[in-house]
Amino acid sequence: MTGLLGPAEIRDLAARLGVAPTKRLGQNFVHDPNTVRRIVTTAGLASNDVVLEVGPGLGSLTLALLPVAAHVHAVEIDPVLAAALPETAVRHAGPAAARLSVHRADALRVTAGQLADPAPTALVANLPYNVAVPVVLHLLAELPTLRHGLVMVQKEVADRLVAGPGSRVYGVPSVKLAWYARVRAAGRVPPNVFWPVPNVDSGLVAFTRREPPGAGGSRSRVFAVVDAAFAQRRKTLRAALAGWAGGGDRAAAVLTAAGVDPGARGESLTVEQFAAIAASAPAITRDGQ
Repeated sequence: MTGLLGPAEIRDLAARLGVAPTKRLGQNFVHDPNTVRRIVTTAGLASNDVVLEVGPGLGSLTLALLPVAAHVHAVEIDPVLAAALPETAVRHAGPAAARLSVHRADALRVTAGQLADPAPTALVANLPYNVAVPVVLHLLAELPTLRHGLVMVQKEVADRLVAGPGSRVYGVPSVKLAWYARVRAAGRVPPNVFWPVPNVDSGLVAFTRREPPGAGGSRSRVFAVVDAAFAQRRKTLRAALAGWAGGGDRAAAVLTAAGVDPGARGESLTVEQFAAIAASAPAITRDGQ
């Protein structure tokens, strides 16, 4: 890879564009070439992968992705940065710049139709801290062609995304991401590779899409159970799911039918068990219990 942006190039480009990172958009620009090389290597991209990058900013990671991917879709909400990225790619990536499509859009609202030609197969991004979880979940729901990915997020968020049952940070993001994909921690990133320097470390999270667990029906049904279970995570599932099921006794019946102890708490359940609970609810309804 050549033509990557270092600290001097990042500052110079930002100055020419009149750009300063904003907390509102969660902008922290990577200025260390070794870090972007590490991200691309860890992502395990194939030459035919179509990469979706969210929040490319000044283009540090974009320039590392272009030589190794078949195509890169860059989704950028900032109009100044979105307009400048194609020129940056031409200047630093040469002929590989032809593989870039820039979309001036909000990643939380982007649709499969906007990214259809060609459809993304991998998500690789330095995600804005303030919207990382909803962006990942929205893209996995909206883009069934995404097969795998690697995202850089705040270390605390990374810990939540990869947490398993029984962990004190296991919660709604952990379970919902596990519904879509197998997830693993892929390393830590120090603050000093960013401008401005954040007050926290970042973490890399890798995922590989899988078939949804169980025969629990729709994603919305499973996620409704997850939301209810963790809304009152200190309570037993019998109590926490009472509102969702239509009463404590009804919740207990659904849980028992799913093979789950009504006295357990949501933080102890796997995503497969949440899917089993969602699948059991229609059976309880049909039986009139």
